[in-house]
Amino acid sequence: MLKLVQRAIQQAGGWIPFDRFMALALYAPGLGYYANDSRKFGLMPESGSDFVTAPELSPLFGRALAAQVAQALDATGTREVWEFGAGSGALALQLLGALGDKIDRYTIVDLSGTLRARQQQALAAHAPRVHWASELPDVLSGVVVGNEVLDAKPAKLLVRTGGVWFDRGVAWHNELPAFADTPTDLRPPVEIEGQHDYLTEIHPQADAFMRTLADRLKRGAAFFMDYGFGESEYYHPQRHMGTLMCHRAHQSDTNPLVDVGLKDITVHVNFTGVALAAQEAGLATLGYTSQARFLMNCGIVGLMEQATPAERTHALKLLNEHEMGELFKVIALSPQADWEPLGFGAGDRSHTL
Repeated sequence: MLKLVQRAIQQAGGWIPFDRFMALALYAPGLGYYANDSRKFGLMPESGSDFVTAPELSPLFGRALAAQVAQALDATGTREVWEFGAGSGALALQLLGALGDKIDRYTIVDLSGTLRARQQQALAAHAPRVHWASELPDVLSGVVVGNEVLDAKPAKLLVRTGGVWFDRGVAWHNELPAFADTPTDLRPPVEIEGQHDYLTEIHPQADAFMRTLADRLKRGAAFFMDYGFGESEYYHPQRHMGTLMCHRAHQSDTNPLVDVGLKDITVHVNFTGVALAAQEAGLATLGYTSQARFLMNCGIVGLMEQATPAERTHALKLLNEHEMGELFKVIALSPQADWEPLGFGAGDRSHTL
């Protein structure tokens, strides 16, 4: 993996922007984190996994989300679900089981061949309805879901040092990748108050993804669940160290230049940017709220009442403010703005975007 990074840096004249490095580290064929055969998803490090996502943590996540998806299918007159970055296939399995004959087709868009093989195994019972795609069609109809997808879109790092903004990229130094900064005209979308040194991210690839999706989604809706903030909170003056984070063996660190290809690299989502990019391309924002409020609106409390104590304990982690309930947000987008998603019936925060 390091040889690939070194070659990319040399071919680029000695420096590559961080989003290019992140793309290589995560998605280089056969070598990148999401392209190799290491296990990513699981409850405990003993399983060889690196982190847990909501569907692996509790099947009640998918069952609650299914209530929202079912309403969206009815409201938009569609019968297909599209999932981006299906991971282990756990969410697909939960949605397929809960939605039953409300859908004719479940399409997974995933670039990872190894993850696709695991998904095929996990979803074997639903094989006739499950399909895989490596890219979007020109015209898309259905309900789109993406859990922890946007945080893995390669981002650019910007750093303000001594009042001057730099594009933080990667060079090759002493046979290893190293951060290197170059002056830039790029800026965060809002002015950062103060003159203190400041590190943050901007998300041109995530924004481009949303514009492409918006351009092609002619009927249906899209729901994205991820950790992040609205713009004013994302670029708060006190958030001066950015949000870049790496995950391996259920441990986190902030150095993406170590163990390249062997650990996840993420940044938090700027949900204001997501909403604006989608809106500019024709989608309306139908709702934005915390994961806890969304799941409660979708009936997870009732599902928990029927669950075992152990199942309730895991499900509570989806809701607790100090765990996933507040940091994770949900946003709903649709080309049809004449309906109200049930997941935002109480506690909608769209006005904060």
